[in-house]
Amino acid sequence: MRNKRCGARDRDFVVSSVNKKKNWGFKMDRRAFLQSAVAAGVSTAAVPSLAAQFAALTEISSSVNAVTGNRVAVEIEQAAIQELADSLRGNLLLPGNPGYETARKVLNPGIDKHPAFVIQPIGVTDIRNAVTFARERELLLAAKCGGHSYAGKSTCDGGMQIDLSTLRHARVSSSSRTAMVAGGSLLGELDRESMAVGLVTTAGTVSHTGVGGLTTGGGFGRVGRRFGLALDNVKSVDVVTADGQLRHASRTENPDLYWGVRGGGGNFGIVTEFEFKLHKMQRKVVGGNILYPGSMTREVFEVFREFGINAPDELYCDVFVSSEIEGADVVAGFHVCWSGPEAEAEQVLAPLRALGTPVVDDVKAWDYVELQRSGDNTEPRNDAEYLKAGFINDMPDSLIDALVDGLEPLDGRSVTIYCQQSGGAIGRVAADATAFAHRKSIANMFMVVSWSKDTDGTSHTNYIRNHWAALEPATDGYYTVDTADESREVRHANYQGNFPRLLALKKKYDPTNLFRLNANINPAG
Repeated sequence: MRNKRCGARDRDFVVSSVNKKKNWGFKMDRRAFLQSAVAAGVSTAAVPSLAAQFAALTEISSSVNAVTGNRVAVEIEQAAIQELADSLRGNLLLPGNPGYETARKVLNPGIDKHPAFVIQPIGVTDIRNAVTFARERELLLAAKCGGHSYAGKSTCDGGMQIDLSTLRHARVSSSSRTAMVAGGSLLGELDRESMAVGLVTTAGTVSHTGVGGLTTGGGFGRVGRRFGLALDNVKSVDVVTADGQLRHASRTENPDLYWGVRGGGGNFGIVTEFEFKLHKMQRKVVGGNILYPGSMTREVFEVFREFGINAPDELYCDVFVSSEIEGADVVAGFHVCWSGPEAEAEQVLAPLRALGTPVVDDVKAWDYVELQRSGDNTEPRNDAEYLKAGFINDMPDSLIDALVDGLEPLDGRSVTIYCQQSGGAIGRVAADATAFAHRKSIANMFMVVSWSKDTDGTSHTNYIRNHWAALEPATDGYYTVDTADESREVRHANYQGNFPRLLALKKKYDPTNLFRLNANINPAG
């Protein structure tokens, strides 16, 4: 069950804004709804300037008030904070220090939390020292990579935040077809370096998404149906676990941790480096949007069901319906990326164009890296948003009927239902091969409502709850990256048959639940 309020933005997305015909210039990038929804428009603000990153604090003038993981107030003595600061090559930032305001913020502007202090590590030893300090004092601990967490779980009130924005690089080996990527890196760095030598791996749909959150939770993307989830392409990881130790995990070394990190999110530690498998792919792909009038929503979703689900692995095809916040006009359509031979694109996409003349068809040949960046900077985030989401394993008539019948666009309210396609190589991995269990899904279905943040959103959130109630019976769990404030029972059940194994790993690697700001596996069971 999804129940989450997004600030005006998110993890997670695709369709470029289009304005090729009057009244059809829809704001499709909400991670075309989601991944870039909160992120877009503020991506540059999320990256500290060099001056802020390296203006390290050298003197602590007083004790620091903080909270434990159980939200018990504690006072950290001045000498202890000073000792921690002195042990770091990177920064320890307190409220009022240069860089603190930038570091504490996440991409959802609706989240406004204030850590007691922020650590900006330069290397692994900084992370180990910070984690050890937090564990010994039982501090509330948040880890931030790209800051795309809808619920703001990469920041906190009163605890320690580890801001990984100072730990970024991607190094590619064309001979071994691998990439070594630092844990704080953004996906655009991986795309840029790998495509420069004709290689690629699945890396989301918005370039300023953090590699850590996306990969440990799953990792969908425009080439996921062809090459698998981002986590399916992880060959090894280096992880700082709750005991402050750095552990290498692969198929042959700490294989239990290797299994758990790939789908268990941040439950087991902070990944300081990923080793990704890369694949050969031409740089030019064919992608864009094919949009029809909202009156054709039912037909659009039926085409997705009949064609999109069983399309070739080289085709990524999302389906959606969306209305603008101003007015009540609606469009329905597809966002596509064809990574097969360019000469075959027209034939492959023909079923999506067979419904008639689209109101917008901006599909074209793209540089893959540019397509990956096309959703990074959408309209200024002036709206408030509320989201529901879940995986669907099929698309029966009852779901399409409920989707269409419950759609109520209004002037002053934008409504979007978006299905991010899975299947292909993603679905050919056993549910227990990694901790990510949702292999049989055909799509991750999002429903988001937006309104002006200056107006009361009660009627809009009530609307989406009611509409979602008709759609939810068709869902089977949810994407852990989208975790908000679900109950322990809902979180645990979402790991499905993999939960008992994950619980055992949590008890082994994080018995005190130091890493709890995530799709949390409570070691108490």
